[in-house]
Amino acid sequence: MAELPHGIRRVTLSLPTRPGHVHAYLLPGEDGWIVVDTGVGLPDAKETWAAELEQAGGSVAAVFVTHFHPDHVGAAADLHELTGAPVYQGVLDYAQCELVWGNPLWSERLLEWFQLHGAPPEVTGELVGQSAVYRPFIRYQRDPLLLTAGERLDGWELIAAPGHADGQLCLLKDGVLIAADHLLGRITPTVGLWPASRPDPLADYLQALERTIELAPRLALPGHGDPIEEPVARARELQEHHRLRLEEAAAALDTTPKTAYELSFALFGAELNPAGRRFAIAETLSHLERLVHEGAARRHEASGVVAYTAA
Repeated sequence: MAELPHGIRRVTLSLPTRPGHVHAYLLPGEDGWIVVDTGVGLPDAKETWAAELEQAGGSVAAVFVTHFHPDHVGAAADLHELTGAPVYQGVLDYAQCELVWGNPLWSERLLEWFQLHGAPPEVTGELVGQSAVYRPFIRYQRDPLLLTAGERLDGWELIAAPGHADGQLCLLKDGVLIAADHLLGRITPTVGLWPASRPDPLADYLQALERTIELAPRLALPGHGDPIEEPVARARELQEHHRLRLEEAAAALDTTPKTAYELSFALFGAELNPAGRRFAIAETLSHLERLVHEGAARRHEASGVVAYTAA
């Protein structure tokens, strides 16, 4: 456990896959700690959290989930059972949490999605299999208390940060942004297009970055990696990264229709494991759809496959 400014504590939890860790944060509140994010619901999650909370001292007043990805929501029910504290989550985010983790048919939907975007049959099984790795360890809290952007939780303002996840919410107070996976220091947050997600997640993300610049936090505490001392500068770097990636995506297009699966090799290379290819396809799609909305690309659908050409 690390002590940070403003009395905040950081808990670093292990992950079985890259990037190998996720940060949760303990925010001091009037009635006890507010725990932000939970890690994965591994078999020892309760024991791990019990030890961390004993070290922190005091009681837990609330648990807040920034977004529904496994490393952020996976042990929410464990923390509720351990502490009795209510769990809070965004309205949209909880709906997607139920859609994905509460839906036994989600793997079939993903299979159809990757086939729609050009993944060959011998590859789709591996891509979908990656989503099943975490499923046994996702113990999200059913029927949490629901919040929306603009509301406050013990003085922390909830800030909409879509892109990485449609319903992701960050927290802001006294110039400190609990950034989840909206801002990361050494890596670029994945911004992908998935089944049932908003139609233009990259536009959402770029707008959220602009909002971050307007809010001008002095410090961002991300879900992975070190604290970000200059969040505004990092937001601008991420904007520039996606501007360049859009140029690369546009340059990969010509008059021959290409699927997102095919184009993911041009944008992300061939040396990816199935988990990496899965995210590469989703992120390629988000950039292609941004180009379509900008009028720089065209989408075509024939014989149950979606492909793209230059406009």
